[in-house]
Amino acid sequence: MKESELLTYTVIGYIRTPFNEKAGIPIQSSISKALGTVNLLPQYSEGLSDLGDFSHIYLIYHFHKANEYKLKVKPFLDDEERGVFATRAPLRPNPIGISIVRLISIDKQENKIELQGVDMLDQTPVLDIKPYIPRFDNFEARTGWMSKVNSETVRKKISDNRF
Repeated sequence: MKESELLTYTVIGYIRTPFNEKAGIPIQSSISKALGTVNLLPQYSEGLSDLGDFSHIYLIYHFHKANEYKLKVKPFLDDEERGVFATRAPLRPNPIGISIVRLISIDKQENKIELQGVDMLDQTPVLDIKPYIPRFDNFEARTGWMSKVNSETVRKKISDNRF
């Protein structure tokens, strides 16, 4: 692969959320109670088969309002600048987001997935959907600078306009 090779992805749908502005969004899906939907484009509806048997899914999406990237950012839960790859900030060289959300229901007639735990802007383009499988996706892990952040602080934090 060549350096700076351009890759192209296809949008498969759009996430509808109650969040129209960057400020005020829960900073992670695991602390969000907000409801939302994925409106899947009709040509991808067959891909919804068997997804309803899972309680949670990964949404992989494009940060469509991120206009730039920064290699050093000040995350919501820290006063110190950190390398962007050590954060979940949206100002990334490739503005791709990943959230694990609770799957409530699927309406195959409407190509709509009902969700809980949305933490993204309304009309966010979806690139992919994958099932969350604890047997594969749950690790004991070190958490770097986040290990110093109080859990109660995390639960109460919402986004501001820094990104």
